[in-house]
Amino acid sequence: MENTQANLKTEKLKLDFKDSKYATGRRKTSIAKVWLKKGSGKIYVNGKMFSEYFVNDNHKMQITRPFELINQPTEYDVRCHVKGGGPTGQAGAMVHGISKALVMFDENFKSTLKSEKLTTRDSRAVERKKPGRKKARRSFQFSKR
Repeated sequence: MENTQANLKTEKLKLDFKDSKYATGRRKTSIAKVWLKKGSGKIYVNGKMFSEYFVNDNHKMQITRPFELINQPTEYDVRCHVKGGGPTGQAGAMVHGISKALVMFDENFKSTLKSEKLTTRDSRAVERKKPGRKKARRSFQFSKR
């Protein structure tokens, strides 16, 4: 009984992504592999619906932003595999990947997405810790005596 329910869950999540566009998005230490195709607006992240995977409303809003900018919020289905980093980096990596895949679908989206800086990789990352310091730039507390 349990085995059949598990099979039903995996069948529901298996989406046919033939004739889809693939793009890779990156942010901080996160990498998102994104497949995009024409569909009904479903977004799957690591086998789950994106609303289950991302609990923070800001992350959900951030992920749907590229579709809202091109005025087509329910035209495309997304399947994404994300690894590395935390939720903020993963959401940013997804946005980067989705934007790049949308540009592959239609070159007319490029100017809109580029003006919002969604197709450009945000190269900011955590600065490394230096020896003789507490953090990257923070020094140990100085004591005169």
